[in-house]
Amino acid sequence: MSTTEAARPGTQHVYRTRALGTAVDLVVVGGPVIPAAEILDAELRRIDRVASRFRSDSELETLNAAAGRTRPVSRDLFEAIAVAVEMADATAGMVDPTVGVAVHRLGYDRDFAQVRGGVEGELPERRPVPGWRSVALDPERLTVRIPAGVALDLGATAKALASDRAARSIHQQLGCGVMVSLGGDVAVAGPPPEGGFAVGLADRCADPAPAETVSIASGGLASSGTAVRRWRLGSEHVHHIVDPRTGLPAREHWRTVAVTAANCVQANAASTAAIVIGAPAVEWLEARALPARLVGWDGRVAHTSAWPAPAPPPGSPQGSAPRWRGDRR
Repeated sequence: MSTTEAARPGTQHVYRTRALGTAVDLVVVGGPVIPAAEILDAELRRIDRVASRFRSDSELETLNAAAGRTRPVSRDLFEAIAVAVEMADATAGMVDPTVGVAVHRLGYDRDFAQVRGGVEGELPERRPVPGWRSVALDPERLTVRIPAGVALDLGATAKALASDRAARSIHQQLGCGVMVSLGGDVAVAGPPPEGGFAVGLADRCADPAPAETVSIASGGLASSGTAVRRWRLGSEHVHHIVDPRTGLPAREHWRTVAVTAANCVQANAASTAAIVIGAPAVEWLEARALPARLVGWDGRVAHTSAWPAPAPPPGSPQGSAPRWRGDRR
């Protein structure tokens, strides 16, 4: 595909790959897709190198190994931790980066492909996580200190941050409209196609066809759920979303929650918090004027009042654009 072909106004081009253990979709509107893909790939490599907890050589793991000491970090890692702390504050601790040890205690201490089949052990006792207020950040010196015995896990925010950064960078450098989806963490920047980007949402993250499709023209959309990243710990079934109040998997009231917000980081923090909060999440989201779609384990679907109307069906004048899955985990 030539750059000239990809740069025709209104033309949409797609780049797909896998990274960070999930599916990656890039949609470029009226711009060159190959340079956009290069910018995206660079951002994915950066966030993996900086914030992965599955790489012993990542900067995050180096910081976790130095728990109890003040350590200088790169600007990229500092931003990722600062964003995680900000979202912990915004969700009153329902999404907290100090869950690292709790996640390890559940057996999720390696790439999920190695955990999926189950791990030995037993469900640990209830124990609140140390809490985001225990993380000391110095923005002038770019230093971080976490208490001894604490490990940070940026899984609830780092991927969403990468989506936001990639979409913003592509638009700023190439001037085109762009949508980036990293396993359900969707970010949009620049001029969208007519009618917006159509994003399909499944009731289960692994479902082959979307149950509902919505259009977004700016900001971010994120889906969180407990139906896919789950495994057996000894005789217990567990999943990857930890309730910071107990250090254990959140109680399973909602199977999947999708939220739209001003950016993908905020959307993902809110959707994850909703899983942790459980039944009261609809009221919690309403109070924050956050558009959301919530699917219970009984199959019932709830929406907040601000949730956008479904996108036009295929075959209508506005429904002929491609639809992109917003929950490919």
